[in-house]
Amino acid sequence: MISPDIENLIALLAKLPGLGPRSARRAVLHLIKRREALGAPLTKAMTNVLETVKTCSQCGNLDTVDPCPLCTDPKRDAGLICVVEDVADLWALERAKVFQGRYHVLGGVLSALDGVGPEDLNIPALIERTTRGGIREVILANSATVDGQTTAHYLTDLLAGSGVEISELAHGVPVGGELDYLDDGTLGAALKDRRPV
Repeated sequence: MISPDIENLIALLAKLPGLGPRSARRAVLHLIKRREALGAPLTKAMTNVLETVKTCSQCGNLDTVDPCPLCTDPKRDAGLICVVEDVADLWALERAKVFQGRYHVLGGVLSALDGVGPEDLNIPALIERTTRGGIREVILANSATVDGQTTAHYLTDLLAGSGVEISELAHGVPVGGELDYLDDGTLGAALKDRRPV
C-alpha cells in the first residue's frame, strides 16, 4: 500500500506531458530519496515560478517581467514578427538561435473538433500590432498539422490587405510535426528557407 499523499503526488506528476504513471512513480521515489538535495529546492523553485511568472502583454511569452526581454531588446528587429502557436514553440525557436525578430503567441490553433475558434486565440492583438505600423513581415510558424495549417490560412486571409509581407516556414518542417519536437538544424533551415504565402 502506498500513502494517499504519495499516490496524489504520483497522479499529479503523471498529468505532465511526457510522464505516465510509471515515470511519475520513479520521479516521486527519486524526489523522496533525495528530498534534501532535490525536493526542497524543487518545491522552492516551483513556488517562485508560479508566483512570479506572468504573460507578456505584447507577445504572449512567459517571463517574470512585462514586457518580456524579447520585446524590449533593442537588438531584435521590431519590424519582423514570428507568429507561433504556443510558448513552447517560441522557446524552441529561441533555443535554435536562428531568429532575431519579435514574436506573437497565439495560444493555440483553430480547431472545429475541439471547439476552438478565432475568438479563443490571441488574434486581435496580432492584427492590432500589424496595423500600428512598423511591421514589414509576419512569419507564420505554425505546425504542419491540419489545425496548424488551417490557422495559417485563416491568418493569411486576415492579414492579406495589411500591406505587410506574409511568409511561412519552409517545408523542412515535417507534415504532422510540431516545432517543440524538432531539432535545431531543422528549425534553422525551415526559418531561413521560408517562402511568401
